[in-house]
Amino acid sequence: MNRLIPTLILCASLFSANAQADALARLEAFVDGTKGLKAKFSQTVFDRNGRKTQEASGDLFFSRPGKFRWVYQKPYAQLIVGDGSKLWVYDEDLAQVTVRALDQAIGESPAALLAGNNDIRKYFNLKPSAPRDGLEWLEATPKSREGSFETVFMGFKGDDLLAMELKDNFGQTTLLRFSGLVRNPALGASLFRFSPPKGADVIGER
Repeated sequence: MNRLIPTLILCASLFSANAQADALARLEAFVDGTKGLKAKFSQTVFDRNGRKTQEASGDLFFSRPGKFRWVYQKPYAQLIVGDGSKLWVYDEDLAQVTVRALDQAIGESPAALLAGNNDIRKYFNLKPSAPRDGLEWLEATPKSREGSFETVFMGFKGDDLLAMELKDNFGQTTLLRFSGLVRNPALGASLFRFSPPKGADVIGER
């Protein structure tokens, strides 16, 4: 069982046409100008009543299209790797690996906003949201209702993505904050490869 999979709405009358264009331009500039990225992240999960239920932190890397690596370091070790064709989730404590086809996992998920191709409007309806916490926010709603997330909010400062807020179908909210962002770094191919450790249980098709 995966324990840590990582895991933008206001009336149009509150925004001028220029404000809407600027908000959408933030995402387009980020996508167009960021083929790869490395950063640190913190993750906080809240239940439907706003109570904090989980905190985690670690490092992330991605290289478009479809390659990413999320390394959870606290409170326990977990690794999520997208190698371009498969999604691997390794839970070190359980000595368990889950694997599935990447196109099934990434399609209209929040990962597609970071590591997918540039055709974001194909999968998401986009519109600006109210500024808060010193950031400009954009709302992305999956066009399909088959995924586990209802809405993803993306918080920008300039062209840098500093936060994501994920609303899921169970009423939970996951807040991701990013720091130490480095755009388009040199990332070794080995970062996006994964081989199940000896003795680990593997669930799914290799």
